[in-house]
Amino acid sequence: MGRGLYFTAAYWVDGLLIDTGCAHTADEFVTAIRPFPVKLIVNTHSHEDHIGANKWFQARGVEIRAHQLALPTLAQAREQKVLRPYQRIMWGYPHPSTASPIGEKVETEKYRFQVIHTPGHSRDHICLYEPDQGWLFCGDAYVGGRDKALRADYNIWQILESLKRMAGLNVTCIFPGSGRVREEGRKPLTEKIAYLEERGERVLALSNRGWSYKKIRKELFGKEMLISYFTLGHFSGRNLVRSFVEDR
Repeated sequence: MGRGLYFTAAYWVDGLLIDTGCAHTADEFVTAIRPFPVKLIVNTHSHEDHIGANKWFQARGVEIRAHQLALPTLAQAREQKVLRPYQRIMWGYPHPSTASPIGEKVETEKYRFQVIHTPGHSRDHICLYEPDQGWLFCGDAYVGGRDKALRADYNIWQILESLKRMAGLNVTCIFPGSGRVREEGRKPLTEKIAYLEERGERVLALSNRGWSYKKIRKELFGKEMLISYFTLGHFSGRNLVRSFVEDR
């Protein structure tokens, strides 16, 4: 009904555009970005809410780079990944685009970014880190908050390892793919690591005692969140418990 329900971020810095939003908002996004010259696009990962305007920029000669594993999905979005009803409603299918493997660094006129592979949210997820500035453009490798649900295709242990990799950097400012910009240095990362480690230990202890996933979820994470019903269980507390137990 014309109201924003969920926000996905894209960032422009020195001619570099990091992610391009979703298909449903591509026209609005392109209009908003027109005053800023885009010389290069980097996709942090191949999820539909981060590659939606790729095709428009590519048609105007802008190069796109992404992790090697992301390239097939960018090129054949419909064939490579069938979106669930909630994904089609929220974000829509992106038009296909062609990207180059990103390599180990990305350079603009003023800045030099290190490319860091951060799987867990997706296999092809990468972050960009500018060591001189301490900037971390982390896509959805860090979103924020204390997770009480997980999508069925995420891996919580890989997410935790990626968070530790990011926390090992001299970070001053975190630019996530969703949520607000964080200017507290590494603190948000270390707090989330501590939370996930504590939850993981308790999940495994209860699982070893024979508790069911549902019972563990109720004990440690409370009632299922509304998002679980909207996504028909694709994003749920049960999936978070299952990943802690099964994805070790």
